[in-house]
Amino acid sequence: MDTRDYDTGGFFDEMFEAPGVPRREAALLVERWKDLPLEELMRRQAAAERALLMMGITFNVYGDEAGTEKIFPFDLVPRIVGASEWATIERGLEQRIRALNLFVADCYGAQKILADGVVPRELVESSRAFLKPCMGLSPPGGVWCHVVGTDLVRDGDGTLYVLEDNLRCPSGVSYVLENRAVMKRTFPQLFEALRVRPVDAYPSRLLDTLQAVAPAGLDAPTTVLLTPGMYNSAYFEHSFLAQQMGIELVEGRDLVVEDGAVHMRTTRGLAKVDVIYRRIDDTFLDPKVFRADSLLGVPGLMEVYAKGGVTLANAPGTGVADDKVIYAYVPKIVRYYLGEDAILPNVPTYVCREEDDLRYVLEHLDELVVKAANESGGYGMLVGPASTKAEREEFAARLRADPRNYIAQPTLALSRAPTLVGDKLEGRHVDLRPYVLYGRDVFVLPGGLTRVALRRGSLVVNSSQGGGSKDTWVLHNDVLHGASNGLASNGAK
Repeated sequence: MDTRDYDTGGFFDEMFEAPGVPRREAALLVERWKDLPLEELMRRQAAAERALLMMGITFNVYGDEAGTEKIFPFDLVPRIVGASEWATIERGLEQRIRALNLFVADCYGAQKILADGVVPRELVESSRAFLKPCMGLSPPGGVWCHVVGTDLVRDGDGTLYVLEDNLRCPSGVSYVLENRAVMKRTFPQLFEALRVRPVDAYPSRLLDTLQAVAPAGLDAPTTVLLTPGMYNSAYFEHSFLAQQMGIELVEGRDLVVEDGAVHMRTTRGLAKVDVIYRRIDDTFLDPKVFRADSLLGVPGLMEVYAKGGVTLANAPGTGVADDKVIYAYVPKIVRYYLGEDAILPNVPTYVCREEDDLRYVLEHLDELVVKAANESGGYGMLVGPASTKAEREEFAARLRADPRNYIAQPTLALSRAPTLVGDKLEGRHVDLRPYVLYGRDVFVLPGGLTRVALRRGSLVVNSSQGGGSKDTWVLHNDVLHGASNGLASNGAK
């Protein structure tokens, strides 16, 4: 495969410094692939797609008239992350989750950070994700944020930024595991040659995390995964993770509260449940406390939880920390609780509730990306440079009517990665969602979901809007392409 004509397009490219010049960590891969005919790469791409189809790697798109279930697009060209860069990412993510966990606990406890004015009280209390019924609650071990997916992007100068935090029900890790399984079958020798760090231990690490935060005094806590059901967009992932962990996949109707505890209906009668990995939104968890019309939750669940009779992961109420407006204060949150500067910076952010910021945003809508505080999946967003005058006028009216609900950020020159498009390689914009587990300690999965904006020029990587994914290879060591065996270590561990 000849990469000399590959065009980086003036963007930071994750694999190439210049046409035909690979980055250090990608040099061996490019060397191994240089004699691989492009037709062979296309054949292996097609074989990988067939394998994913047979595995049932799908997601549902709500409102799609052509049919709700789709195969998640996959690109065979991996993203490679060197060991030293990953070490920085790992430290930054651990720092961030510890600070955010302390913030959530404080919001529902003493509220010291609000009293000290570091984060405006009105901002927290007006957040849709701030749940007053969670005030005074104390999850086992003091851990609220058990499973986190943090989205990272790289700007044109190579700087990695945190784009957003996902602390409620982050999805996508099943694609990480299945993508890796397909790639190991497709290019088995490369994993050994590059010393790619494994990801297949994630389900066991997740189960260990869930059991570590079970109510005290249990030797063998019973853990279940609570799903909204088969029509949820991430149902494949729910069933996959439950199967991989060896736990029961349940819906709300399978659980009942009796005698001050949560029980699961089984063919042998009721069985007590100790830990619930919930994949339904907070306000659907218990119709007695939140939404009375919820048919997905369990009546009385929150009462048992408040008394310490069951663990919910993630804890209800964690969404207050991934409100996109509160995101702008995370560097201050890290400094307040940990006394440290944030290792991974935020994207520069304008908070529209601030009068000066709102004025600037309204005057520069054609240059900025504007986001709603509680939207996800690429919805509720204006990408200024790609917008029409009518769209900008509509968003200006939204901002004036409800400034608290919006932030704005510069339009970053997101990094790109080579992607197989038809019969050639083309650059496509990417982000990265690593997964972090917090139980007895913090574990960062070495890799994550590299999402790809498959539409030419698009900055939106979400699967619901035409995005796909790549396998992410984190190397054990920073490697150089050597003359003797293709590998040389600089001693990084």
